[in-house]
Amino acid sequence: MTGIRYVTPLREGGSVPGLVEADDLGTYVVKFTGAAQGRKALVAEVIAGELARRLGLRVPDLVRFEFDPVIALGEPDQEVQDLLKASGGLNLGMDFLPGALGFDPLAFEVDSAEAGRVVWFDALIGNVDRSWRNPNMLIWHKDLWLIDHGASLIWHHNWKTAGPAADKPYDAADHALARFSPDPTAAAAELAPQVTESLLREITALVPDEWLLDEPGFAGPDEVRRAYEKVLLNRAASVHARISLAGKQKEKQAPPKWLRTWVEGKNAT
Repeated sequence: MTGIRYVTPLREGGSVPGLVEADDLGTYVVKFTGAAQGRKALVAEVIAGELARRLGLRVPDLVRFEFDPVIALGEPDQEVQDLLKASGGLNLGMDFLPGALGFDPLAFEVDSAEAGRVVWFDALIGNVDRSWRNPNMLIWHKDLWLIDHGASLIWHHNWKTAGPAADKPYDAADHALARFSPDPTAAAAELAPQVTESLLREITALVPDEWLLDEPGFAGPDEVRRAYEKVLLNRAASVHARISLAGKQKEKQAPPKWLRTWVEGKNAT
């Protein structure tokens, strides 16, 4: 996929992704290698996003996205210009979901089983960025979609912590879906057997070599891929037993009538 028109920056996230039109005439949210989080955030997006998809969770389609900074010369913000100049070449695009609404746990209901699957998945990848303050979920055509996994797989910022990471507990008390009575143990019974070595190998193969080059302590990209697979495979087996949902959950309450009416109207369109 190649970008042909830079539309606008999206300032909701710290990485300042941009809305870009591609040569297939589709529109994509593009995350750039020149952002402060660098290429590791894109690696996390690919591994976590494609794993979620294979486990039956909804994630916008991910594409390799070639970007020429020349097409963004009209962007007036100097900070954004600097980001784009540093991001020539291969970046990551995510299918833009037009008309999607940001998830609000007080405005939308989520089935307990689905909530359990999302909480278990976030525990598996160590996602620290799905709190009720910043859900990183969308409602599109009445379905729940997961976005923005760049802050997951935190251990890859310091591979010396990768071994202990497999046994690290996961505090889900502030999770955006904690109020919907998720059952991570039931989710684990369904999903953990699906997280196999062959599945993880298929997923890590989708990460471009150039995003895995020059990783200290590794002989090459394939060795880095095996390291991701090892942590996730070990973590999948028992992470459900280390998920904490107690202590901080917000008491479930119905949203105000005006908000329910507005949401129902938007969902009907």
